[in-house]
Amino acid sequence: MKYFKLLIAICFLGLLFSCGGDDDICESGEGTPRMKVSFKNFDTGKEKTMDSLYVAVDYGSGKVELGKQTSITSRVIPLRVDDSPFTDVYFRTSKTGAESKVRINYTTKSIYVSPGCGIKKTYEDLNSVLDPTTTNPVKALEAGQNFIENEDKTNLYLLF
Repeated sequence: MKYFKLLIAICFLGLLFSCGGDDDICESGEGTPRMKVSFKNFDTGKEKTMDSLYVAVDYGSGKVELGKQTSITSRVIPLRVDDSPFTDVYFRTSKTGAESKVRINYTTKSIYVSPGCGIKKTYEDLNSVLDPTTTNPVKALEAGQNFIENEDKTNLYLLF
């Protein structure tokens, strides 16, 4: 009986230490990065804090509202992860106000990260175009870093 208890304790400890691992969960920020958007004043060109900003994105099956944020200087926006060469993003400064449509064109590259994280996409050759029929509230665009590998650098400046 004494050996049986010892065998069960060893099996339990073996199970306890064999479970889990670094590849089970993708927590270290190795997933597909989002695009960072910052804001500038159209007249002065200086960075601006937005009182409120509503963002919606068309992921291929219609617009998805990403919600409202207040008192922000930048915002990260997830882009499409399918094989589409563009993502349409819509910006408003009020819930029912005018909406500006920005089309972000890019090429994607897939990179294998780990069994837990799978594959992440990186975006290259970013080119943003403001829809000329919707120049309110966004008046113009200014390019930032033209590739997305992480969320540290600003990729697009919106001029209000």
